[in-house]
Amino acid sequence: MASAFGHAVSSLAIVSCFDIPKQTVLKASILAIGCAIVPDADVLAFRFGIPYSHPFGHRGFTHSIFFAVLFALLIRWSFFYKVRRGSTKGWMLFLLFFLSTVSHGILDAMTTGGRGVAFFGPFDNTRHFLPWRMIKVSPLSAARFFSSWGWQVIKSEFVWIGIPSFLIIIFNWCRRRLRQ
Repeated sequence: MASAFGHAVSSLAIVSCFDIPKQTVLKASILAIGCAIVPDADVLAFRFGIPYSHPFGHRGFTHSIFFAVLFALLIRWSFFYKVRRGSTKGWMLFLLFFLSTVSHGILDAMTTGGRGVAFFGPFDNTRHFLPWRMIKVSPLSAARFFSSWGWQVIKSEFVWIGIPSFLIIIFNWCRRRLRQ
């Protein structure tokens, strides 16, 4: 998996692509970061004896496109319930949370380890990787993360997630400034 840091940074790049009103940008950003990180809650399955390859195992259902749709709807309806359903703003918020959630599986499918991502779960538990696997896989435990392995992950994520994300953020900031 990519680390929580990598997932958070990528979600901020996604947020930067949306024209979110100033009064809700902080709330939307925090929720988008949460959406990008929450799929890894499935590591708790190991504590309950659920194996990696199980549909609810690591990189299973919570990494799927279907989960991203459901979770984005839940977040949008729970935290922006005053926004009219079917409105442009409502769809924009749904899309923001969907892209942030689905980005998790995409980044994990670009790592050098694991057994792939069940993008089409729960309908198909086949695990997939993307053809580009350049992000060093992050250890599952915090103790291992704060080691030389974790340092390698951070360097890899800086190159493959951090730099592209910051370029997207800068591009969108410039785009907004030019429109004003």
